[in-house]
Amino acid sequence: MMKRGRYSRPFLHFATIGVLGVGVISAPFLASTYPVFSSNNSLDTKIASSSEQSINVGDNVFQTEVSQKPRDKTITYTVQKGDTVSTIAQKFGISQDTIRWANDLSDDTLNVGDTLKILPVTGISYKVQKGDTVYTIAKKFDTDPQKIVDFPFNDFANPETFSLVEGQMLIVPDGIQPAAQPFVKHEVYIAQGPTTSFSAGGFTWPVHGIVTQFASWYHMALDIAAPIGTPIVAARTGRVVEVNTGSWDYGYGNDVIIDHGDGTKSLYAHMLNVNVSVGQIVTGGSSVIGWIGVTGRTTGPHVHFEIRKNNTTVNPLPYLQ
Repeated sequence: MMKRGRYSRPFLHFATIGVLGVGVISAPFLASTYPVFSSNNSLDTKIASSSEQSINVGDNVFQTEVSQKPRDKTITYTVQKGDTVSTIAQKFGISQDTIRWANDLSDDTLNVGDTLKILPVTGISYKVQKGDTVYTIAKKFDTDPQKIVDFPFNDFANPETFSLVEGQMLIVPDGIQPAAQPFVKHEVYIAQGPTTSFSAGGFTWPVHGIVTQFASWYHMALDIAAPIGTPIVAARTGRVVEVNTGSWDYGYGNDVIIDHGDGTKSLYAHMLNVNVSVGQIVTGGSSVIGWIGVTGRTTGPHVHFEIRKNNTTVNPLPYLQ
């Protein structure tokens, strides 16, 4: 009883070595006798065979293609033969000035092998300084602060107050370098509406104001700025299916959704107050559904206007008349 287990460890060691030895010796015999053990008939081979049938490798297998997925940060691009500032800007969907400003280019001369910083959107990459706010940064680079807030990969210490941390990098969409501002024409777009005269299936502008932000991959909507309290009308006849008030509601604040009955819906966000209720029928171009406000994730009074087609948010501009 006192010596129980004295030889258990050596026994286990020798037993394991013996099992491994038998396995090594018998493996060739098993592989030739029973094909199921052969690698030629394995699941890996079946997967490889399936892959060969479903994947066609073309002549450009080694050619690098730029991903169309949204980018959250600045990337580095190596200049290839034949590249120009114009072709690189077109390749990445940003402006030529964005490339010049990000890389301090005094002219458009590029050499093969040069490395360039490529921003995810047209604009400026900026390192936050002490005392900066989204408003001062927007003013410095002649853009709208809402664009800074709406860019999904910009971080804020407090998402509701948009507070910044000194030293953090910020993307300023559509920003313009101060030195270039006198030479860059800043166009103003006026939303001409609302009106009751528009064709069936179309939409009228929900409010008369300045378009401060157009649709983009990260902001598939129109922002139309107007003074607080300006009436917002239904952009098209339909039935109110959702009303949210007194909450953050994913940044929309006070908002209304109208179903137009043909697979399209419209959304109106950041309202001061709402003037309709769920189930109510509204008339396009005349029914006031609410008033311009600053509720939710907003830096100034405007309406965030969306059109959803079959539950997919689309660019509203082609639908407006």
